Amino acid sequence: MYTKIDLSGTWDFELDEKKKGIKYPFNDKILLPGTTSNSQKGKKNKSIEVGCLTDEYKFEGYAWFSKEIEVPDDIYDKTSFLYLERTRITTVWINNVKVGTKNSLCTPHIYEVTGYLKKGKNLITILVDNTAYPTKGGHLTSQDTQTNWNGITGIIELQVFNKAYIEDVQVYPDIREKSVNIKVKSVGTSSGSISVSAVSFNSKIGHVVEERSFNFDSNEISIEYPLGEEALLWSEYEPNLYKLYLKMIIGGITIDTKEITFGIREFKASKDKFEINGTKTFLRGKHDGMIFPLTGFAPTTIDEWLKVLQISKNYGINHYRFHTCCPPEAAFTAADMLGMYMEPELPFWGTVTDEKDENHNQAEQDFLISEGFSILKSFGNHPSFVMMSLGNELWGSKERLDIILKNYKSFDNRHLYTQGSNNFQFTPVILENDDFFCGVRFSRDRLIRGSYAMCDAPLGHVQRDMPNTMKDYDENIAPCYTNSGDNAEEGTGDTVEIQFGTGVKKVRTTSSNDNLIPQLPVVSHEIGQYATFPNFHEIEKYKGSLKAKNFEVFKKRLEEKNLAHLADKYFKCSGKLSVACYKEELEAAFRSRKLAGFQVLDIQDFSGQGTALVGILDAFMESKGLVSPEEWKSFCSDMVLLARFEKYNYVEKENFNAHIELCCYRNLKLESLRLSWRLKDSTTIYENGEAYISGTQDNNYIDICDISFKMPQVEGMKKVTLELEIEKLNIHNSYDLWIYPEEVSIDYSALNIFNELSSEAETLLEDGQNVILLPKLNVLKNSIQGFYASDFWCYPMFRSISESMKREVPVGTMGLLIKNNHPVFKDFTCEEYSTYQWWSIVSNSRSIIMDSTPKELSPIVQTIDNFERNHKLGMLFECNVSKGKLLVCTCDFDKIMDKPEGRQFLFSILNYVRSKEFKPDTDMTISEIRNII
Repeated sequence: MYTKIDLSGTWDFELDEKKKGIKYPFNDKILLPGTTSNSQKGKKNKSIEVGCLTDEYKFEGYAWFSKEIEVPDDIYDKTSFLYLERTRITTVWINNVKVGTKNSLCTPHIYEVTGYLKKGKNLITILVDNTAYPTKGGHLTSQDTQTNWNGITGIIELQVFNKAYIEDVQVYPDIREKSVNIKVKSVGTSSGSISVSAVSFNSKIGHVVEERSFNFDSNEISIEYPLGEEALLWSEYEPNLYKLYLKMIIGGITIDTKEITFGIREFKASKDKFEINGTKTFLRGKHDGMIFPLTGFAPTTIDEWLKVLQISKNYGINHYRFHTCCPPEAAFTAADMLGMYMEPELPFWGTVTDEKDENHNQAEQDFLISEGFSILKSFGNHPSFVMMSLGNELWGSKERLDIILKNYKSFDNRHLYTQGSNNFQFTPVILENDDFFCGVRFSRDRLIRGSYAMCDAPLGHVQRDMPNTMKDYDENIAPCYTNSGDNAEEGTGDTVEIQFGTGVKKVRTTSSNDNLIPQLPVVSHEIGQYATFPNFHEIEKYKGSLKAKNFEVFKKRLEEKNLAHLADKYFKCSGKLSVACYKEELEAAFRSRKLAGFQVLDIQDFSGQGTALVGILDAFMESKGLVSPEEWKSFCSDMVLLARFEKYNYVEKENFNAHIELCCYRNLKLESLRLSWRLKDSTTIYENGEAYISGTQDNNYIDICDISFKMPQVEGMKKVTLELEIEKLNIHNSYDLWIYPEEVSIDYSALNIFNELSSEAETLLEDGQNVILLPKLNVLKNSIQGFYASDFWCYPMFRSISESMKREVPVGTMGLLIKNNHPVFKDFTCEEYSTYQWWSIVSNSRSIIMDSTPKELSPIVQTIDNFERNHKLGMLFECNVSKGKLLVCTCDFDKIMDKPEGRQFLFSILNYVRSKEFKPDTDMTISEIRNII
């Protein structure tokens, strides 16, 4: 490059909402890079979005930008390009002469303006349109994520070259030969020489590669450049990078120079695993929709992306999947430096058709295909760019999808490719040109994640199964036999309704192939999605153009239900349950030896699609205070200690058996490593032991030992913790377990227990007696089913989808809020939030809707409802009725008396009612009780 002129700064500006066209002079000014919204241009948006953040200066239409620049005498007749990074549809004029239009959503808009410039003053005019996209654009244009902004958010500059110059440098590494193949295009000359040199950086040791010169006699140049045996490889552990320097020399004079960053790496699929430079790796992925709530658009500076990616890395993440979007170059550069594996995706969420389809849109398809080639050309040199997907949850022509994959692979073989993320949903296929599979199931019941929406039922094991740590997905990935009737519900070649985005869509499907056994790496798609209640203190963080008016609405709803005083506890307690669900979700993935990785949705809150607060981090990538990075990495890292056991609740002296294993994808020698384990509470170690770990670098799943012991004898219920640790490596994990006395005497004598509010019960209350009401669940008229796990994604979105599909709606609750210091728990010690001692109890219960009861009546065990309904939900509560005292528990004890936790809970309740501590502090009438039961 000869020189460049930075065009960032103040531009003249005009909004043109009705698209009337250009009209000088422009009446306003704006700073670029930036967006109209972030600069607070236009009419203030008075609407309130409930399903996403509200853009206070939302604008859709034409935005005009103009700037007068001075072109020096020495460059006006050289080869010049206007470079616009990260924008929408642009049209450019130079001195009122139209240059052209570009529409890429993912890559820079580069206009050759040679011949349009003159000496001295020149007027550049740019029209940016954010309405007429060739495709909807997925999360690149959605208000659910970074908003449909208008502007230019990256580099804006005039790039000037000599008449002869270098362009489109692509670097193809060869780790075996320790060399790179450099493909270069020469413009303006077909003969001369290219001088090549390279130097390492971002590495512990330096490496300077000898400069070499190569003659060329064609515009298409291919150079084999050896790096030597000292060549440094790039990976997540050693993100060694090189600066490649090219000089075009003609007649002994340097005409042009080019600098390219690259890394030497080979990321490939090997049977059912991914390998980086010949070493197996396991993808610990994060979904990313580029949510940046302070600006409403993705940053384009390296420092900002380094900060974001490092936060993810602190939580054990080594992989990013960009949902229907591609990040800017700065993201790839930061990922290169940190060792993050990146997977951009075409901006498409829909149906890929061929010419035989009556809804075929050739223009849209051509745009998407060209967008993919542009992504590969623009960002393909980055070693972090290891994978690429054709879109999210695609349907349509398998043949056309395969052709697109084949053409991309032929064009650029540095990356792995997949047909899309969770394509064809209930009826997935593997195409000839797929390098890996990304989905949630292989047929209706062959599930490979732990949670699902009701409209995608069956639900996952985290949602429906008694808690244990035995689950893995190996049998579902590669079953020993198949079930021929597996997918009958979804039809065979019929039109079916599926969940699509935030709504419902009809698609044509083929019958499921139950014999589909993958012979390539399998990545589980969008796992987790365990919701937390909003943290209303977060509202004040929204200091930019995006405001959390949805949070304000949710807060107001809670206030109207007289529950606002519980907001902080709702947030904390739902969050603790969410973390526990994620722990089991992730550990099931690490236990699955045929799985190649996962993509969590998400460790970060998703601010749209109904407002999905599914992260352990908020939308700003800041901690919610629910789990530390260290604790999270104990079950999300390259080394995870795992204990397999069948349940969490035991009686004293009962045998406890566990298999201890290590999932290890850290490239180290497993020598002289010792596992230590202990069963303990806060004061006592009851059992302990150790075992030496033996394994090889090729063995990623190491069976360490089996441990077996009898649970200690206890005087009362006790929580203990099984701790696992590899001291030398600071690798640890832990599991809370509950022990109960073997002999628990359920004494009903001298107690008034009823399963309905009968006239006898009323008389006893009027006489000043104590009454326990354990109502039959099937007659509770205003109640909600007990469901242990936290709500999937968010209730309003999936309630609406389920209703549209005429399927069962989700329960929509988010765990328990427990007054754990209440005397009723004297014999049933517990936390303030849901733990596994409650699973059987909750699963066999219903919570009464108590909205009509006095604010002062706060249930002892309250089920946390979602932010749309905000019911006051009681599973255990007490009150004074007439002259007596009433305790109500809506649990079916008949179904859980065979469980130690069920017996212990009832034992504690009965002892409490007998005691002098049974002193309700709220009054209710018989009619008020009847009204809710």
